[in-house]
Amino acid sequence: MDVAKLSSYPFLTQAAAYVAQMDSSIDDIITSKVYGMPRSRARSRVIQSITGAIEKDNTKPDVAELLSYPIARILVSCIDDAFLTRRYALAEAKFANTRMQKENDYGTLQEIGADFSINASIADKGFQIHFTDYIRGAAGMRALNWKLVNRRLKSGFVNITKEEYARLLQEGIRVRIFNSLPLAVPENFCHVLDEYIVEIKTCLEHSKKELGEEGFGEMEPGSFPPCIKHLLASAQGGVNLAHSARFALTSFLLNIELSVEQIIQLFGVSPDFNEEMTRYQVEHIAGGTGTSYKPPSCSTMITYGNCMGKDVLCREIGHPLNYYRKKKKIVDSETESIAVGGQSVPSNESLSSNEQPVSSNEPSSSNERSVPSNEPPSSNERSVPSNESSSSNERSVPSNEPPFSNK
Repeated sequence: MDVAKLSSYPFLTQAAAYVAQMDSSIDDIITSKVYGMPRSRARSRVIQSITGAIEKDNTKPDVAELLSYPIARILVSCIDDAFLTRRYALAEAKFANTRMQKENDYGTLQEIGADFSINASIADKGFQIHFTDYIRGAAGMRALNWKLVNRRLKSGFVNITKEEYARLLQEGIRVRIFNSLPLAVPENFCHVLDEYIVEIKTCLEHSKKELGEEGFGEMEPGSFPPCIKHLLASAQGGVNLAHSARFALTSFLLNIELSVEQIIQLFGVSPDFNEEMTRYQVEHIAGGTGTSYKPPSCSTMITYGNCMGKDVLCREIGHPLNYYRKKKKIVDSETESIAVGGQSVPSNESLSSNEQPVSSNEPSSSNERSVPSNEPPSSNERSVPSNESSSSNERSVPSNEPPFSNK
């Protein structure tokens, strides 16, 4: 590929090799005024990944566009925030998908696939890939049409459209970028880029606040149980939640009176976001068919691997809703105590007499029931669109790869 193509697909091994053989050193690219343009573009890439979608800048030369990618990865690594890393990896992958959809050279698309160990052949205005490559690429897809059983399999190969091929590659790109971050970046690089880092951090905190406290109105996310905090952060960061986790999060938020619209907005960061499908799912759990659902109990959350980061209060509680109510009461009492100079409520205070424990195994009313988190609310239920890989793929240890390596 020439530099123009590589600038469109900077995550490729070939792109990293091109940058590595350039006359300028990494230090020059990070510090020299000559490379101010790619540094500025790198800043834009990262900020756009937080605020919306990365957009191509046609005013920049191809080399500047290409160099902006590794610099952006360095910026993300300097900040080393899990939320940012997830959002950035997803945004870069979706940006690549947009370019692949517009790519008329099927040979180029085959080259990209080969870089991800996908041997694709051109067939029927689309591509043909081996079913093992298909399963690997579609593992994170939740829609039924991605299930292998719903595909025509012939001699071990699956035919897919160009659009589907690009979507499979998008997931591979996202995983590659995410798993390569954070990079082991020299401190002096971060110091030189401090102006951009401060700006990105400001944007990041604003986005977190918008998705967090402000997005929940009078509710108190700080009082959410650890499991819900984890699922919420994952959903907001573009992680692909399992069905049981999506159901637990949605039903919990509905039961503390978050609106259907607010929850739909929460799932809007999904790479395959379908508002109609999401609305159907959320409204169904909210009681659109006459039955509203309680979130799973703590024991069910444990069974399906959704219990994360237990704290002291978790030992006394058997249900996420009871945790929220009790923690909220403790926080409110401590706040009031500070205001009047009194004593705060101890953390082991029992539930008040008018606050009944929630049981996920019993209906809260004649029209309410709980659903085990491993099955849909009804046989016709469609899943809430998920947001990419599970958090088990997260890496907090800096990668030992060189800053301009793409893998």
